[in-house]
Amino acid sequence: MEAEVLRATRDLIVGMVDWSQIDLIVSVEAMGLPLLAAVGEATGKPTVVIRKRSYGMEGEVRVDVSTGYSSSTAYINDISSGERILVVDDVISTGGTLEPLLETLEGMGAVLQDVIVAIEKGDGRERLSKERPGWPIRTLARIDIVDGKVVIVQ
Repeated sequence: MEAEVLRATRDLIVGMVDWSQIDLIVSVEAMGLPLLAAVGEATGKPTVVIRKRSYGMEGEVRVDVSTGYSSSTAYINDISSGERILVVDDVISTGGTLEPLLETLEGMGAVLQDVIVAIEKGDGRERLSKERPGWPIRTLARIDIVDGKVVIVQ
């Protein structure tokens, strides 16, 4: 990602959130990490990475996720019940990664205060908004791929 694009994305996210309602910023390894680091640095809020491998830490929670391309396992550490979290991620397509993660975070007692994804493609956000209206999922831009080219829809 170009530095200018990362800064602009960070600034949009920082401007959208009521930071008095956020205790922790969370993202999934690896593509969400640049956003997580940039937003965390800009706000001074602590960050947690949901990892793709187990660290065997006490209280670690395993989550099975499935994208439109593959299935994998993620591991959540260092999130406590009652913490108000902002989840940031780079892309939502099918929602196959985000949905089980949000379900698990809620099950752990975390408060899903906000969920912001930079790019929306496919129907994942729309589907989750209908099926899980209590989840505050927002995106910065919606794209489509037409004849092999990226088209900004919204």
